[in-house]
Amino acid sequence: MALATASVCLPAAGAAERQTPSGYPVPRYVTLKFATVNARAGPGDDHRLLFVYRAKGLPLQVVAETSEWRRVCDPEGQVAWVHKRVTDGRRAVINMGRGPAPLYRKPKAGAQPAAFLNVRAMASLVRCQKGWCKVSADGADGWVREGALWGTADAPQCR
Repeated sequence: MALATASVCLPAAGAAERQTPSGYPVPRYVTLKFATVNARAGPGDDHRLLFVYRAKGLPLQVVAETSEWRRVCDPEGQVAWVHKRVTDGRRAVINMGRGPAPLYRKPKAGAQPAAFLNVRAMASLVRCQKGWCKVSADGADGWVREGALWGTADAPQCR
């Protein structure tokens, strides 16, 4: 699925302020720039290859970093290291639920669904405000409760 244009990754409100090599907060979300990305056991090409991501635009949460490498948590709960050059600051979300997720016409309880995001489908994250996030996929957009899709919660997603 091609992702629509999304906003850049900005520091989350209330994110712990601490100095990082990139200057961005940890945790934060990024996406994969390429369709094939190596995931390693440590921060370097000399570390063991754990697996290969095969999903351009996949949302990941950066949980630690060095100047060149990012330790990321993925929607399956796996943690690995990827090189910073394979990540993009654009935000995306993925439906990891058991059924299609409704995208509501308005950011309020009781609003009518505008569309549904299928299980394991990705969407661009446009913005979040007051507990709701606007997402866009394949020409459809709508609102979801913050935390309803993987990639919208500020809290660390992997331990």
